[in-house]
Amino acid sequence: MTCLYLNQTHSLTLTHKNTLLRNSPLFLHPLSVLLKPQFRALSTNFTGTQQAMASFDSFSYLTQREAVEVDESLMGPLGFSVDQLMELAGLSVATSIAEVYKPSDYSRVLTICGPGNNGGDGLVAARHLHHFGYMPLVCYPKRTQNPLYAGLVTQLEALSIPFLSVEDLPSDLSNDFDIVVDAMFGFSFHGSPRPPFDGLVRRLVSLHNQIGHKRSVIISIDIPSGWHVEEGDVDDTGIKPDMLVSLTAPKLCAKKFIGPHHFLGGRFVPPAIAEKYKLVLPPYPGTSMCVRIGKPPQVDISSLRENYISPEFHEEQVEADPINQFRKWFDDALAAGLKEPNAMALSTAGKDGKPSSRMVLLKGVDKDGFVWYTNYESQKARGLSENPHASLLFYWDGLNRQVRVEGSVQKVSDDESEQYFHSRPRGSQIGAIVSKQSSVVPGRHVLHQEYKELEQKYADESLIPKPKNWGGYRLTPNAFEFWQGQKSRLHDRLRYSPHEVNGQRLWKVERLAP
Repeated sequence: MTCLYLNQTHSLTLTHKNTLLRNSPLFLHPLSVLLKPQFRALSTNFTGTQQAMASFDSFSYLTQREAVEVDESLMGPLGFSVDQLMELAGLSVATSIAEVYKPSDYSRVLTICGPGNNGGDGLVAARHLHHFGYMPLVCYPKRTQNPLYAGLVTQLEALSIPFLSVEDLPSDLSNDFDIVVDAMFGFSFHGSPRPPFDGLVRRLVSLHNQIGHKRSVIISIDIPSGWHVEEGDVDDTGIKPDMLVSLTAPKLCAKKFIGPHHFLGGRFVPPAIAEKYKLVLPPYPGTSMCVRIGKPPQVDISSLRENYISPEFHEEQVEADPINQFRKWFDDALAAGLKEPNAMALSTAGKDGKPSSRMVLLKGVDKDGFVWYTNYESQKARGLSENPHASLLFYWDGLNRQVRVEGSVQKVSDDESEQYFHSRPRGSQIGAIVSKQSSVVPGRHVLHQEYKELEQKYADESLIPKPKNWGGYRLTPNAFEFWQGQKSRLHDRLRYSPHEVNGQRLWKVERLAP
């Protein structure tokens, strides 16, 4: 083996004069400002979150020399310290793991830490994984008295994170660990690994080759151990990780990575570094410390499934009035911080009987029903004019819940529509005028031009008139179903249907087979 690396960035130098860098975590990160037009934002439901992706060959790769130079610049004139870079590296690794391997399914994590900077990155990652809800254990065979690393060990011990010796490791790692993080060596390591790391590398290589039962997944940081930093797994005997977390920018060997999950970690590279090294890198989504890059994972759609774990939902627990039960669950979705809990799928059908669905936003719910607003000349409005019946579907993924509502639909009063229209932001009011919803437009520029003209027209803050063809609908429910996901597909389904008792309209609750 020419080089051993672990998942994490180090900025170790190749020359003896750079002692500081040799003792630091090499960890380089891209800037979102470097986004080029060829990048596309893609959504992958395979991880449960949205991630920006770049095409496999459309961003920069670093040689070993370039990686070292970038690290020297960061830790020299740009003022980054070793512990700052190590903290960012470990956090990036932990967030990448959390994007794919949820603690509910992959809670037991073994982090194998080497003697240098990559090992320090692994120690930091273990701490963050603990705070993310995982149960990390650490194997750290060659400790150092360096105060930085000793402090990281103290932090883990304060969290009661166990340390295991090499001798204490189980013979079959898959029996005790869902994830193994390889943090032994960085891209500046040369030669063959010495004991006990040579044996640990062999164990991770054999772990990948296990068949017959579920095995631990392997996460490598920046460079998989056993790989050459530029040429990759030269003799096809190195670790074959399931996830590679590149740092700063992927190293050349990452082109040879064929696992399902490749992430780029960190987001702090200054523009001067980006310009100097002509780094072309993808943007990070939102506030994330990582971004999925490379080829999307090849997934057998038929194998995608969740085994829902939820409190049981019993008939005696529900409200007598389904509107009150809806409010109760809606409040739970709000309290859970779910994104747009008022988003609902609205399904309609015209006189031809062909169904049509789209997502809209609930804007009101009371004893009379559910209200939303739209253009009265849209496709949904045309369908409702021909067939004034519809269904609504709310899905709250974080709570494993959905609610179905069916009923008749009527327009709300003009006064109600007028009042809501003027409660909206002025930009939304102008947008409602600009959009002749569902009609064909020659291009987005037409919408922008008309919006700009109306924005100028009403720049004096005068009242923006509500379009005559815009307003609300109210669905008056005649059926509800509340669904709570459960283990082994034995979901709870409670249906409300109306019936009369002594001339009074009441609701009957029945359990449906899942």
